[in-house]
Amino acid sequence: MISARAAVLRAAGQDPQLTDIELRDPVADEVLVRIEAVGICHTDISVASWFSKVPMVFGHEGTGTVVAAGPRAQDRIGARVVLTFASCGTCANCAGDRPAYCDQSTNLNMRGSRRDDTSALRLDGQPITGGFFGQSSFATYAMARSRNAVTLPEGIDPALAAPLGCSVQTGAGAVLNVLTPAADDAVVVFGAGAVGLSAVMGARIARCRTIIAVDPIAARRALATELGATHTCDPADTDVPAAVLELTGGAAAVIDTTARPEVVASAVGLLRSRGTLALLGLGAPMAELPVALIMAKGITVRGVVEGDSDPHVFIPYLADLHLRGELPLDKLVTSFPFDDFGRVWSAAKAAEVIKPVLVTSD
Repeated sequence: MISARAAVLRAAGQDPQLTDIELRDPVADEVLVRIEAVGICHTDISVASWFSKVPMVFGHEGTGTVVAAGPRAQDRIGARVVLTFASCGTCANCAGDRPAYCDQSTNLNMRGSRRDDTSALRLDGQPITGGFFGQSSFATYAMARSRNAVTLPEGIDPALAAPLGCSVQTGAGAVLNVLTPAADDAVVVFGAGAVGLSAVMGARIARCRTIIAVDPIAARRALATELGATHTCDPADTDVPAAVLELTGGAAAVIDTTARPEVVASAVGLLRSRGTLALLGLGAPMAELPVALIMAKGITVRGVVEGDSDPHVFIPYLADLHLRGELPLDKLVTSFPFDDFGRVWSAAKAAEVIKPVLVTSD
């Protein structure tokens, strides 16, 4: 057993609180990772608001160093890794290099481990729920598997690498892996949080001629411009459909990160014929769509999970883009001491910080 400090959710609807836990030794293909940095993602906050299998440790953008490994683990001790989503490795989607759509994705990422001796985590000597996104990295140590521990190149700051595990690969991947726009295409992004801004950067990397970011917060619109948006819109005082159509005549692609039904429904009208609406946000489960318009214009409505990424391929690519200066992750990330978890969690819930990353002192 190894002792760790972790943010534990003790009751559904409450905020996680820092406390001491223990982790068992890794088995099979598991790797024990000393966490150096971990991002707070909207998904952590959203799921923690209703999750009932408590006590539970969340966190799914961990970065750190492998300190122990099971007998079938592929990661060497001492490797610096970023932790990402879990996948089974054996279903048809995993075999087809589509692990984001793994048949076991919900079980492996969202439901957590069983609270029995198979659980990696212990609180006061008793097993607790862990394994969120195959890692539960709101802790100074986390257990993952070789499939969701991606080796990082030398020279990247762990605090900047952390959001590659989810937010950045989701937003950038939606553009670079799914939409693949041409240089003369127009792309519209609703929501300028970490995922939306990553999509903006992806569209800039793709050299799109027009990149429009829509967000009600002035500071986020300003950052979107800095990261590559050619235009921004404040939905509070702008007729967004009219502005977008005037600028583009119809966009090739619209990306929604808000999961607001009214935004999703209106986004369809911004697309040119045979355009694509990519849905990235986790939120409202239903939205009314203009079916007649979708049919008449041949529009595609496409759900995107984790940027359609094969993380062992795409995350190193993103890390290389950052090291070459083409993906300025430092513009997204604000670092905080891990011991300030409670304050930072509250700031993340209030959308006061775009991408908060907690850095351990070890």
